[in-house]
Amino acid sequence: MASLGLSEKEQAGCRELLEFLETAELIALTDTVTNRLVHPESRQEAIHAVLVYSQSVEELLKRRKVYREIIFKYLAAQGIPVSPSSDKHVLIDRVKQYWSGQLTTCASESRERKPHAESHGERRKLPEDDIHDLGEEFCQWFFEILNSQHPLGVKSEGRWGPQHFWEDAKMKFCYNTLEKNREEYVGAEMVSLRLLSLVKEECLLFNPNLHGNGLKCAMSRHGLVLVAVAGTVHRDNVCLGIFEQIFGLISCPIMENTWKIKVVNLKIVGQNALEPGMQTEKPSIKYEANQLQELYDGKELTVFEP
Repeated sequence: MASLGLSEKEQAGCRELLEFLETAELIALTDTVTNRLVHPESRQEAIHAVLVYSQSVEELLKRRKVYREIIFKYLAAQGIPVSPSSDKHVLIDRVKQYWSGQLTTCASESRERKPHAESHGERRKLPEDDIHDLGEEFCQWFFEILNSQHPLGVKSEGRWGPQHFWEDAKMKFCYNTLEKNREEYVGAEMVSLRLLSLVKEECLLFNPNLHGNGLKCAMSRHGLVLVAVAGTVHRDNVCLGIFEQIFGLISCPIMENTWKIKVVNLKIVGQNALEPGMQTEKPSIKYEANQLQELYDGKELTVFEP
């Protein structure tokens, strides 16, 4: 049976989005949409009823039982960059734009890649005698591809997306401008989207210092490669402050010479929060290699405080 108010593409999109609801929530939504006239015996029957009795995408997504978090999870799964703090109406607009074909996703770009054109950032040989070379090469790739997502950024051959992260990747983000703030994210989609939103939505550009004490690398006894880098953060032509970032990279056991991001710790300190005497021209990492190793406790990297 065709939907009374949804196009075929909207039906397909709504069906995928509704799958994120727990069964009890889905049944409750069905009762609301159908005024308890339909009594589904399965999840698929419930979803079908919701689609049939919904007059428009906006009407359905504005339902109280379609939580903001559900819409955010759906967009994340599709590779649509949105700020985690976006209001529900903003998320609904993004969904409508996506279903109308106005948005290109990171996930679709990733699927379009040819098999032999694997991301340069994922494939890395690890010289046993020189971890530093790995760290420098990784940073060159990472910040090039991240900055390329800026609305005015220089485009990169690489594709940004969750494919560069382990599924259980973790990110801790501290920023100190007028006050200290801390955020945490878990999962390849969430980590990827948060980093993307810094550049694409908040229009930040990262300028890493890959020379001298701006870059330090080490390897833990568990095989985690630790890459610590410092640099400056910019918006337009203004230097906003400095950043320090530590990555934890782990090799993929089923793909030779392949490395993905397991941990990301990012700290940004605004100009107005810098300690007296701190310079932004050549930010440096204060940790030594052995201290980087000590930061790793066997489970995850301990975040530095802002």
